[in-house]
Amino acid sequence: MYNILLTDDEKIVTDSLTMILNKNFAEQVKIFTANSGTKALEEVRSKNIDILFMDISMPGISGLEAVSLIKQMNPNIIVIILTAYDKFQYAQQALNMGAFKYLTKPVNRNLIIQTVRDAMNAVDDERGKQTDSIKLHQKLNVVSPMVESDFIYSCIFNNGNTDFTDYLDYFGITDSDYFFACLEVPDTAPNNRGSIYEKIREILSSKCRCIIGSFMGNRVTIFFPLASGGMDSFSEKIQHELMGELFTLLSIQISAKIKIGVSGIEHNIEDAQKAYNAASVLLNKIDSSGGIEFSGLQNIQQGNSQTAKPAQKLLTSIRLGDSANAGEYARECATSILAEHKDEPDKIKGALFELVIQEKNAVVELNPSYKNPAIDSAFSFFEKTDSVQEQIQYLAERSMECALEIQNLKSQTENPIIKKALVYIEEHLADLQGLEPLAQTLNVSPFYLSKLFKEETGDTFINYLTSMRLEKAKKLLKDSSMIIKEITAGVGYNDQNYFSKLFKQRFGVSPTEYRAKATSN
Repeated sequence: MYNILLTDDEKIVTDSLTMILNKNFAEQVKIFTANSGTKALEEVRSKNIDILFMDISMPGISGLEAVSLIKQMNPNIIVIILTAYDKFQYAQQALNMGAFKYLTKPVNRNLIIQTVRDAMNAVDDERGKQTDSIKLHQKLNVVSPMVESDFIYSCIFNNGNTDFTDYLDYFGITDSDYFFACLEVPDTAPNNRGSIYEKIREILSSKCRCIIGSFMGNRVTIFFPLASGGMDSFSEKIQHELMGELFTLLSIQISAKIKIGVSGIEHNIEDAQKAYNAASVLLNKIDSSGGIEFSGLQNIQQGNSQTAKPAQKLLTSIRLGDSANAGEYARECATSILAEHKDEPDKIKGALFELVIQEKNAVVELNPSYKNPAIDSAFSFFEKTDSVQEQIQYLAERSMECALEIQNLKSQTENPIIKKALVYIEEHLADLQGLEPLAQTLNVSPFYLSKLFKEETGDTFINYLTSMRLEKAKKLLKDSSMIIKEITAGVGYNDQNYFSKLFKQRFGVSPTEYRAKATSN
């Protein structure tokens, strides 16, 4: 069976191709359609597409831009360009990107049939190679983690004389582009690291190709190779989407407080140590609540420096299930997009539409059956709606819906006792005296609650309580009407000196210094 995606904004074209393919390959093909480059990207991400028909001129991103992104996601996909453009420069660009054929409209039915037959043969050849590769991989399964850790160690502690050639040959890496990610799992007990490490490998390997180092303390370093030759803005878009998806899965399946620092994209393996250091520095910037930090956010898209950071903030809030703030972040992001494209309504619509699709994808990664009729009709909404205020309101509503869905998914995986405990802690930060009173309130033994708390949250009760109190203190310090003694008592401490010491240990500055900096901004 071959999965074929037909992409064209003219329905008559996709209908005609569907009819030809079903008539000549009825039992061999499964047909999917898309009316834009953005929709094609979504289909390729969610379906195992073997053969792709792509038009060049379409709304939103062009067909060639879409092909470049898709080839990075799935280098083995067979791409057939079918377009009215017969200019040599387009054909050359498409073939340079790895297109299998470049056909110009109108095209003969027999040529379509022969091209699809040739594409199927190419798919069969690739499947044969993959089968051989799987057999070899099974033999190397025991050795690979050790070689991966050795490679990561060599990158981190490179003295300038390290030859990476044998490593890259072993892993079959021929492209030069790559990036590093540093991942931290808070308060990981040594006896749990083996199972957590296997889970990390399982999640990462299911989504992408990467090289994973072993635990160093509570951190794991990962090397992600990328297909070379694409524009940097496209590569970074793939990087951000991939790492956002992985962050969501890891935070739900391993720890809600997981932290990831992601380096920029490098083009020379000799710069591996620099890339690792950049990822490590970004990781250290993330506070105890967890999160993900990217290098070079201003380069997510060319010419899009104003909107990159608000967009990342919005998508992170969606993945964290932060429904309380998602609407506000959506409006901030929309304001940035409006400022970026003041007199370009089509670009504004395109950027907002793409955000909605990315939000839905974040939910679908966790719940493949997720349906939202309002999002499913997003294309027609933006096509028909010219009111900017209505567009912003639409984005805010969809953002809150997606965040709420992820919030609900997260809550379903939590133990009901721990859910009650977390709510009680948040409501009684100022007067909670310790684990025993909490256990008594929940009608469980302190020993059982302590054990359950660690298993469910990945953190000890006292560390979690301290983190919550200090995070609340940070918020209260921004209110200049409260003196530090009041804040100390308000977050559950009787001794101001002890509170100040804890605060400085956690954040590197005293409460007074933090307040001065926060109120001056």
